[in-house]
Amino acid sequence: MPQIAGLVAEGEPGQKPTIKFHAPMSVEDNAYAVLQKGNGDKVKIGNRVCMQGIAINLNDGSEMASSWEKNTPDCSTLLTEDTVAQYPIYSLIADSTINTTFAIGSNDESGQPYAWIWTIVSQSTDPTRAEGEAVTDIPADLPKVTLAKDGKPSIDMNGQGDVDQLVVQTLIKGEGKEVQESDTVRAHYTGWLLDGTQFDSSWDRGEPSDFSLDGVIDGWQQGLTGQTVGSQVLLIVPSDLGYGDAGSGDTIPGGATLVFVVDILAAY
Repeated sequence: MPQIAGLVAEGEPGQKPTIKFHAPMSVEDNAYAVLQKGNGDKVKIGNRVCMQGIAINLNDGSEMASSWEKNTPDCSTLLTEDTVAQYPIYSLIADSTINTTFAIGSNDESGQPYAWIWTIVSQSTDPTRAEGEAVTDIPADLPKVTLAKDGKPSIDMNGQGDVDQLVVQTLIKGEGKEVQESDTVRAHYTGWLLDGTQFDSSWDRGEPSDFSLDGVIDGWQQGLTGQTVGSQVLLIVPSDLGYGDAGSGDTIPGGATLVFVVDILAAY
């Protein structure tokens, strides 16, 4: 990656920096510069990293956007051996410490140059399964969920029939952040038809999946919004909030009510 020269960050590490430079300034796409070394712990591969960001117009120095004021850091960066090896920016982050501030250059379609100023503010390890307090007051007529030692769910439908409204039952209450309706969620999940036929499972693939709640079935978006990270949720999804009369492929027939058990491992 090419380096950016001429950008300076001032202020206390871990706080919103003041960025100084001589405008106008040109920059190459994906050029970078470490503006301020952090004073926190070393970032660890395997962790999820949260970063506060500022977007700056390099033609006039104006601030175009900032996450600092509303304290809404971007927590989409999950450092793995593969991503660190594949993407230089991930390698840069992995070599940093908490409170490091760095810049990434970009140009829009018109050639307008920008700098994204990122400060690494925290890191955490995603759980591998739901973690929290087991809910005890679960209605007796709902499907019965049993967990294997690794957390993989199995289910007894317990006579569950079709529903005309979404059923949402928290099974384990996590203590993480609340999921917003436009979040991307990292989840382990299994889905079944009412006859107990399993049609999908991230557990069988050996790793959780990431979903934008803007791009999933309505039953997922409605059922997971407001839940907390670490929770396990039972969803019984009526056809009109699932795949409707069309169904999906060879595995989900038209008009099917769907049952899911979802472990929410991260939301960002």
